Amino acid sequence: MIARKYLISGVVQGVGFRFFVQRSSARHQVRGYVRNLDDGRVEVLAEGPAEKVDVFRQDLAAGPANAHVTLMEEIVLDPTGLYSGFRIEK
Repeated sequence: MIARKYLISGVVQGVGFRFFVQRSSARHQVRGYVRNLDDGRVEVLAEGPAEKVDVFRQDLAAGPANAHVTLMEEIVLDPTGLYSGFRIEK
């Protein structure tokens, strides 16, 4: 089990990015959350098996059709096991 926080920059708000991330998390069985930040970035926290989080990360880097990811910062965290699913936060 690993945990990662991703800070994603580019055209990532107002283009369905959070819903795309939620669908991807279900497909890859990753737990955590996604939320918009006030500075225009999107923050994603992901916990799960390393191989699943790695594939999930690839989806984040690609984004949905209307998005354009220009930068993705990855922060290594200790997994907490607090998340039973994946949610969109406001």
